[in-house]
Amino acid sequence: MEFEAVIGLEIHIELNCPTKMFCDCPNDPGAAPNANTCPICLWFPGAIPQFSQAALEKAALLCLALGGELQPRSAFDQKVYYYPDLPKGYQLSQAHHPLSRGGGIDIADEDGARKRLRIHHIHMEEDVAKLVHELEGRTPISLVDFNRAGAPLVEIVTEPDLRTPHHAMEFLKVLRTQGRYAGASECSMENGTMRVDANISVRPRGTEQMNTKVEVKNMNSIRHVGDAIAYEIGRQSAAVQAGEAVVLHTRLWDPDKKATFPMRAKFEGPCIPDPAAPVIELSPAWIETMRSRLPEMPAPRAERFVSRYGLAGEEATYLSADPELAAYFEALIEAGIAPRTAMHWLTTQLAPALKDRGRELGNSPVTPRRLAALLHLLSRDEINAQAAREVLAALFESDADPEEIVRSRGFRQVSDRDALGELIDKVLEANQTAVNDYRNGQDKAMGFIIGQVMQASRGKANPKIIREILATKLTSGR
Repeated sequence: MEFEAVIGLEIHIELNCPTKMFCDCPNDPGAAPNANTCPICLWFPGAIPQFSQAALEKAALLCLALGGELQPRSAFDQKVYYYPDLPKGYQLSQAHHPLSRGGGIDIADEDGARKRLRIHHIHMEEDVAKLVHELEGRTPISLVDFNRAGAPLVEIVTEPDLRTPHHAMEFLKVLRTQGRYAGASECSMENGTMRVDANISVRPRGTEQMNTKVEVKNMNSIRHVGDAIAYEIGRQSAAVQAGEAVVLHTRLWDPDKKATFPMRAKFEGPCIPDPAAPVIELSPAWIETMRSRLPEMPAPRAERFVSRYGLAGEEATYLSADPELAAYFEALIEAGIAPRTAMHWLTTQLAPALKDRGRELGNSPVTPRRLAALLHLLSRDEINAQAAREVLAALFESDADPEEIVRSRGFRQVSDRDALGELIDKVLEANQTAVNDYRNGQDKAMGFIIGQVMQASRGKANPKIIREILATKLTSGR
């Protein structure tokens, strides 16, 4: 029997607000343990939550970026359960009246066809505290760090439209880009600002039945999400084939063993309206104000890059997937750099240089202004390509402008035809065998001679002019 998977995702995204959702404590989970706490986020009895306007705006922007319909009225509930990282016994979440309904993401299916993956709803909720397990010593203990308690989250719940690991991975890639463009979150699984749970079931292919699902947690990269789903599809398919029942429960993904393992039975506690958290009422005018704050999103930006700058579709998609990269590209063009040149240097020179140094584009000392100045020197033939690459490396180590680096390190290109002509004559005289080979039809000898001229000039000669002079001298015999 052939099976297919039915997959739904629940994605928690931490909003990049300066404070927590219901108090003024800094939203900085990485601070010293329990440094950012107050009676509200420590959940003391009688502490009244004070809802953050910034959290609402960030959440609304993300909902709109994903095509969601903001609801005129949403409200918080007490999601009741007990766990050591939630000692008050409930979490403030929007179980019954979410902030947004609908929306979706378009991805490319495995065969390249466009596929729409729908979102059921998006709701806001507070994060829980963090358990720190101290396993060393005679008595292992668990400690609670409340820095994360009350951090502002949204949870995105998809429809069960996904069928393959590819669908899940592509959904998360697009979601990450949309969230970053909206300015709502870093959306990094590696840094914990995007956390994903996958609900997976299998059924005979061609049927529409919905079978018992299993939830998989503990995936800290998009690749791990794909691997965990693929493993779970295989595990459940084998179980059903063997006549075993699939039981509702939660499993953990072990990336080292590349397998899922049982964690606990699935428990859904009651959700009751919270009497202290304020009801959110959104006017049509406010919603339109939020919509007007959205920047140009990746898909239309990529289309504009193709039509305005002549980029290939793949190039435009690559650039527009990262808002910082796309903005850097356009800053180069505004500085007078040709689009093809900007694209080439960003992808083949700057990106590898950043990776080698462990730097991000956002904190790179090579700003668009400095790179543009370098590329202008190259376009005016004041330096050659090899010198330009050396200047780029120097920009990471020095605050000097490219012009100053070129001058101080003697990188300026020699383009004087008389001086180059004399140098070429010496090289031709010293390499008569290569000269004869070229004249006898061995065109590759030209490359050797050019290399000898470049070496004699210590890399400063203009290769274009060298080739022009050589073509004349070798053809005329002079």
